[in-house]
Amino acid sequence: MTTRISAVAPAGLAQPAKMATGCAMVIFGASGDLTRRKLIPALFNLWAQGLLAERFRIVGVARREQTSDAFRSEMREAVREFSRLKPKDDAEWSRFAEGLEYVTGEFGDAVTYQTLAGRLDSLCSDHELAGRLYYLAVPPDVVSTILHRLKASHCIHEPNDPAFTRVIVEKPFGRDLESAHALNTLIARVLDESQTFRIDHYLGKETVQNIMVLRYGNTIFEPLWNRMYVDHVQITAAETVGVESRGKFYEQTGVLRDIVQNHLLEVLSLVAMEPPTTGAADDIRSEKLKVIRALRDPGPDTLERDGVLGQYRGYRAEPDVAPGSRVPTFAALRVWIDNWRWQGVPFYLRAGKKMAQRVTEVALHMRHIPLSLFGKGNASDRIEPNILVMRIQPDEGISLLFNSKIPGHDLAVGAVTMDMRYVEAFGGEPPEAYERLLLDAMRGDATLFSRRDAVEASWEWITPILRQAEKEPRRDPAAYDPGSWGPVAADQLLARDGRAWRVL
Repeated sequence: MTTRISAVAPAGLAQPAKMATGCAMVIFGASGDLTRRKLIPALFNLWAQGLLAERFRIVGVARREQTSDAFRSEMREAVREFSRLKPKDDAEWSRFAEGLEYVTGEFGDAVTYQTLAGRLDSLCSDHELAGRLYYLAVPPDVVSTILHRLKASHCIHEPNDPAFTRVIVEKPFGRDLESAHALNTLIARVLDESQTFRIDHYLGKETVQNIMVLRYGNTIFEPLWNRMYVDHVQITAAETVGVESRGKFYEQTGVLRDIVQNHLLEVLSLVAMEPPTTGAADDIRSEKLKVIRALRDPGPDTLERDGVLGQYRGYRAEPDVAPGSRVPTFAALRVWIDNWRWQGVPFYLRAGKKMAQRVTEVALHMRHIPLSLFGKGNASDRIEPNILVMRIQPDEGISLLFNSKIPGHDLAVGAVTMDMRYVEAFGGEPPEAYERLLLDAMRGDATLFSRRDAVEASWEWITPILRQAEKEPRRDPAAYDPGSWGPVAADQLLARDGRAWRVL
């Protein structure tokens, strides 16, 4: 039985969104899919909601030869297809498109940056822009080239300069501890850490942000958020699609790098962290770092004892995938956090492609009641434990399973779910993740971006597991059928503990 919950924010708590300071945003890789599907639609949505200053300007940079007019036309089609808000008429689009420009050039060519520097100087002067935001929607191997060229052409200001410079770097942030450290060292030669915004779109999801509000904005949850009341935690990130056209990328990455190292560990750290001293970005990120550092160190048999790797049937026939590939498309891990709050509570992480549903969620499974007053024998085992679920995607929301008396003359107990969905509770779809993240970067709020020490700490933890998975001769991952919930061994991982994955 499910009970819907409606919600209306009290007028005194509904704060108007703060408009971003007028700046120039430069997108490297402007002809790519990310710009078309996510970045420009997100920027248009922010503009349409009055969150971007009228003097805000966007400059796309890419190798493809095209004019600014052609770029504007292409982005209009992108907004029509992918944006949650659409232009009301030609006049509205024209006002937004006035701020769109395009620069053609190779990322390694100094002429590209000379052209860009001249254009930025003119824009900042003509429109009194407060700073520059660079978005590197490019492969990791050209990040260093772009940053050093920007520095050499005086496109990057010092951290204490009145005109700010911020750079958004897309994942992957390396492929192991060594490469992540090397990438961060290269970035640090050009940028101060305060200027570096490592983006993980999962952290822009409304429910991910609401984890802290749920914990610290309600007195009924945080006192129970510990080993005394929580039996175990499940974090699932399941996709129904396969690798599609990303076979070459996935062959070099696999599910442990693509999903577990960044997305799932980021979510885990938010769920498990201690209350920060303040809501400031570095206070929150420091508490998340403590969680990563408290993860139990992997041993030589961690993957055998606490993990399952799988590969969906048909993966080896995908484009650009090796016929005998042993790259995993599914992973399940049992993780322990060795600290005072969580000692002895297992966190089960699960991620995979070609699964039964597209769903990302966190589920806190509470302990069984110690004694049943409503039956004899093992009646307490038949009463379901409470489960608090935070759905990150799709249908963002929060649900709570609890027990209630079933109406009737006899005393019978049944499970009831209270379910809050953002669309129903607050009206309309929540903003896209990139909208919140881009707006925060313009404001200079780094709360939802990854800090260098946390990135390297997460790689330090998972690299031994990667080494075990890639040790030669590599073992075949357990096969599973597309449309299932992964290999049988993943169910057995929990069954050995007397638990089971939540039915989704």
